[in-house]
Amino acid sequence: MNCAALSETLFESELFGHEKGAFTGAISLKKGRFELAQGGTIFLDEVGELAPGLQAKLLRVLQQREFERVGGTQPHPLDIRVIAATNRDLSTDVSDGRFREDLYHRLNVVTLESPPLRERKEDIPQLAQYFLQRSAERCKRQMQGIAREVHETLLQYAWPGNVRELENAMERAVVLGVSEWVLPEDLPETLLEAAPRDSETKYHHSVGQAKRDAIIDAYVQGNGDYKQAAKLLGLHPNYLLRLVRNLALRDEIKRRLPPNDTGRSFEAGM
Repeated sequence: MNCAALSETLFESELFGHEKGAFTGAISLKKGRFELAQGGTIFLDEVGELAPGLQAKLLRVLQQREFERVGGTQPHPLDIRVIAATNRDLSTDVSDGRFREDLYHRLNVVTLESPPLRERKEDIPQLAQYFLQRSAERCKRQMQGIAREVHETLLQYAWPGNVRELENAMERAVVLGVSEWVLPEDLPETLLEAAPRDSETKYHHSVGQAKRDAIIDAYVQGNGDYKQAAKLLGLHPNYLLRLVRNLALRDEIKRRLPPNDTGRSFEAGM
């Protein structure tokens, strides 16, 4: 159960259930999440987002190991395992008065810390490949793999959004890329901007420079028309625009074009 998605008015009904006629719209008895988890496990995600009033209700149930349905008077015993997760520092929230100390200690029996992705970089290649294959299957695209220079960029990035950000980056590469390989220009701009330039090998620098020169030459031959340049390169126009943006080539292309050729087609494309 995602605690952050529940309003205060729905919390009790979702967790503890309600009796028929307990409130307007309660046309039948409903079992809550705790009752459905009887004899098993309930996972409370984002428990740190619970409002103070809801924290007190949750504490009471965990402490007494029983609950009452909304509109009911009969207590029901609980036999469940509770796992709670949060990305917040609850000990700090307790000190700041945002989270109940008694609930914190009641939940904090056994603590498992999942380190952020930047601290387990050895997982990144396998995760990236898994997300790439899954996105390719969903989008019905044939993908061969991830280019070497992309792997280096993925390993150097700090991943503030953790695994979800990596998954989104691979999905973007599948949706927007035109090659069967994930190339640097297929990555989100935040990754490309964060990649240290001094870490480029001589080989990758040479390949990147050849790519820049080819794009600039195509614009010159196409007299600044990005559609004509894309045709010369054998690329989709939108893909070419993204390359120009990601490789920061706009100013260089303008400098290479004669003054009378920096016209409407170039400006519209950029």
